[in-house]
Amino acid sequence: MEGAGHGGYKIYILTWFWLLVITALEVSITLVHMPKMLMASLLILLALMKVALIAAYFMHLRFERLSLVYVAVTPLVFAAILFFALVPDATRLPGLR
Repeated sequence: MEGAGHGGYKIYILTWFWLLVITALEVSITLVHMPKMLMASLLILLALMKVALIAAYFMHLRFERLSLVYVAVTPLVFAAILFFALVPDATRLPGLR
């Protein structure tokens, strides 16, 4: 099966390697003593990097038309807006203080 996809299996192995490196960084960040807000921000940033890699290579969005990428990314943007709109109300609930 020559040339499976657009780059053979090499791109998947390379993507897996970077996902492994990012996961190791996430684990090491949790072991280092740092402010909670900085730790949470770094972990979210690394998670978004992993999402981008998985979407681009394993969901094959890298090779699709831009309109299909918008179809996949738009719900994530709306979910983020909804999340940040509701966080202030959720933190005021009794029992979460």
